[in-house]
Amino acid sequence: MIEDTIKFFRSQGRRVIYDAEHWFDGYKANPNYALETLKTAAKAGAEWLVFCDTNGGTLPHEITQIVQEVIQALKGLETPFPLQFGIHTHNDSGTAVGNAIAAVLEGVNMVQGTINGYGERCGNANLCTLIPNLQLKLGYNCIGDEAIKKLTEVSRFVSEVANLAPDDHAPFVGLSAFSHKGGIHVSAVQKNPLTYEHLPPEAIGNQRRIVVSDQAGLSNVLAKARTFGIDLDRNNPTSRKILQQLKDLENQGYQFEAAEASFDLLMREALGTRKTFFTLKGFQVHCDKSSDEICHALATVKVTINGQDILEAAEGNGPVSALDAALRKALMNFYPMIAEFQLRDYKVRILDGGSGTSAKTRVLVESSNGQQRWTTVGVSTNIIDASYQAVVEGLEYGLLLQQQEQSVSVVTVS
Repeated sequence: MIEDTIKFFRSQGRRVIYDAEHWFDGYKANPNYALETLKTAAKAGAEWLVFCDTNGGTLPHEITQIVQEVIQALKGLETPFPLQFGIHTHNDSGTAVGNAIAAVLEGVNMVQGTINGYGERCGNANLCTLIPNLQLKLGYNCIGDEAIKKLTEVSRFVSEVANLAPDDHAPFVGLSAFSHKGGIHVSAVQKNPLTYEHLPPEAIGNQRRIVVSDQAGLSNVLAKARTFGIDLDRNNPTSRKILQQLKDLENQGYQFEAAEASFDLLMREALGTRKTFFTLKGFQVHCDKSSDEICHALATVKVTINGQDILEAAEGNGPVSALDAALRKALMNFYPMIAEFQLRDYKVRILDGGSGTSAKTRVLVESSNGQQRWTTVGVSTNIIDASYQAVVEGLEYGLLLQQQEQSVSVVTVS
C-alpha cells in the first residue's frame, strides 16, 4: 500500500513527504517491520521520511536512540532522492518540544509543529518555542532575522483568530515570559538584563515587563511608570504615594500583576492627569427568574458626560452582561468607538472562602479593541459591584488608548 500510494503520487508529478504515523510506538513493538515501511517509502520516491510520535508518549532519550538507529540503518539505501528526515511530535507527555530538539540534534532537518502548540488532546510541538530554541540557541537557520522578531505578534494574532486567550506563561512569547516582580530583581535586571533573562525579549518581539504587587519596591513603580510613558522621579513624593496606594489596595484584595490597565489609571489619578471621560452616578440591577427557568437581568445606569446626565437601561443574560450593555448604551453617542471594544475574558476569585457567600470577591476583566488587550480589576464583597468596577475601568482605559492613538496620529500628520 505504501509503495502503490507513493508511486501514484509521483506519477502525477507530486513531491511526497511520508509521515510515518505511530512510528515510535511501531518501532518499539516491531523494529524490523517498521524499518521496512520506511525503506519501501524511500524506494518508491518519498523525498522526506517523517518520524511521528502520534501518541505523544515517547521521551527525549528514546527519540535520540531510535532516530540514531534508524538513520544508521538507512545509510547506503538506493533511493530516487537523497534521504531527508523529519520529526512530528505530540505533547501528551509534555515533551513535544524537547523531543523535536532531540531529533534535530541527531540529523533531522524538518520539524512539524503548530503555532502556540494548538492541536488535538494536549497539542503538538509549539513552533513559538521551537523556533527560538533552534535558531537563537542552537544556531539553526529556521526563519529570517526580521521574521523571528515578529514571533510574539504572530503568536498573539493566531490566539485571536482561534478565539483563545493567549497563554501568559508561554515560553518566549508569553506576557509573563520576561516579567520581573521582586524589587531586587527589577533593580538587577535594569543594571544587567542577563541577571534574570536568558535572552533579550526584543529578539522574538516580546518586551520586558515590570510587574507591580505587594512585593514591589520603588524600582518597580518607577520602571512600570516608564512603560506607560510616565517619567517619575525617585525623589518625587508622588512616587512613594503610588507605592503606598499599591500596597494598601493589594492588602484589600486588589491584584495589579494581571491588571496593568488599572495600575496605569491609579498612577494617573495620583499624578492628577487622569482624564474624566464620564462620571458614574450609580446603577441598579434587577434579576428575574421566569417560569421557563431562564434568568433575565435588567440594569439601569446613570452617568454624567460633559455636564449632561444620561440614564439608560439594558437587558442581558446576567447582571454583568446587562451592566455592560447599559453602560455602552449610555456612552455610545458620545464615544462611538466603544462599539469596537469587546469583553474578552471575565474571571472571578473568592479571596476569603471561609466567609461563605459574604466573601470578598476579586474580578478581572480583559477587554480588547481588536489590536490591543488590557485588563482591569475590581474588588468588593458584592460580586456585582466588583464586576462593575472592572467593567467601568475597562471602558475608561479603552477610551484613553483611543485618545492616545489619535494624538499620535495628529503629531505624525503635522
